[in-house]
Amino acid sequence: MRKVHKDASDALAGLLRDGMTIMSGGFGLCGVPSLLIDAIRDSGVKDLTVISNNAGIDGVGLGILLETRQIRKMISSYVGENATFAKQYLAGELEIEFNPQGTLAERIRSGGAGIPAFYTKTGVGTQIAEGKPTAEFDGETYVMERTLFADLAIIHAWMGDHEGNLRYRKTARNFNPMMATAARMTVAQVEHLVRPGEIDADDIHTPGVFVKRLVLCPADYEKRIESRTVRKHPAAAAGPSHLPR
Repeated sequence: MRKVHKDASDALAGLLRDGMTIMSGGFGLCGVPSLLIDAIRDSGVKDLTVISNNAGIDGVGLGILLETRQIRKMISSYVGENATFAKQYLAGELEIEFNPQGTLAERIRSGGAGIPAFYTKTGVGTQIAEGKPTAEFDGETYVMERTLFADLAIIHAWMGDHEGNLRYRKTARNFNPMMATAARMTVAQVEHLVRPGEIDADDIHTPGVFVKRLVLCPADYEKRIESRTVRKHPAAAAGPSHLPR
């Protein structure tokens, strides 16, 4: 089965439809599958439910799908950096299902593991728990959360091989690995494409059995920074450059 496709539009061909549920990896703008998001925009598909930790920022990441009003509902943890999101939500044009970040992660992980629901103490006694079943375990109250499973997962990986095995790097190893397991179809964009066997077995984070299609990022692919924070390091103290034994 040929998994590598010539571009993002080709990788998503035949998969998109109005009203579908899509998981989109990333944390802030780190590990966001921007090529695949651009291809979804260009397809014109609409009324989407998108599961993602956040909604990108204006004009970047999922923000571009908000600007084109292709998203009907967001299932997220944090959306505070997107003014377009706030405007649409306050105008009643966008539905949001908020989740504590750990709960969102577990809803996705459990979906990939085939677990239909689980109990957690997080959110008990708050609006998060309203309308949800609760139960007592060892004298403590827990709220039941349903797991998440999507029609399509779009993810970003640092390296992939032709069989779909993936390796993530640093902060980009966030929601991407668990989302890769929690959808009927997973499409990945990778920064480096290698031959099978060139990723050491111990370094494979997502086995290729979960990934059906791949696209290679172009050489000039830009990894955006959401908020750059820098500080000056204090000058090194004078003295010998070597440490005492």
